[in-house]
Amino acid sequence: MMFEWFLKRYYRWRGWTLGDTLPEDLKKCVIIVAPHTSAWDFIYGAGAKLLLSLDAIFLAKKELFRWPLKQMLTKLGGVAVDRSKHGGMVFTMVQYFNTHEYAAIVVPAEGTRKRVTKWRTGFYHAAVGAGVPIVMGYIDYRSKKAGLGPSFMPSGDLEKDWIIIRNFYKDIGPFHSDKFSLPE
Repeated sequence: MMFEWFLKRYYRWRGWTLGDTLPEDLKKCVIIVAPHTSAWDFIYGAGAKLLLSLDAIFLAKKELFRWPLKQMLTKLGGVAVDRSKHGGMVFTMVQYFNTHEYAAIVVPAEGTRKRVTKWRTGFYHAAVGAGVPIVMGYIDYRSKKAGLGPSFMPSGDLEKDWIIIRNFYKDIGPFHSDKFSLPE
């Protein structure tokens, strides 16, 4: 696919490097990605997905899935999300995990490129509901590096687990620092 060819070359041309990928023995997980402050996050995130040979689907707002982007997003593993339906996404993600032997779902943790003080929690509830770990993915503009960080099994105590997430993302450099805040 032409877009894959472009992404791989663009990624290297801009001087970006890769972090870790998923461990081979990890069959199912939710991958959260942050910070998400720019449309460029998609370019670097998709480049990392391709260069790391990451077999994962990703969730994106349904408004993006129309011409000319629909075919490209679908080929890259994109799944359209109707953000107006409350709670349906958690159920859909849990069902996906329950019906697939191998499944990795990538979710932008903040849910938007705008500055938010509270991150979305659907990814967390889906991981708890499906009994799968959360892997912390990142796009770090300060170091020009993208990849996957540590994983953890959510305890069911969201406040306790936010500490793990905050501690990982506190040193990651966003594209727009004024649009990024850690979860409360």
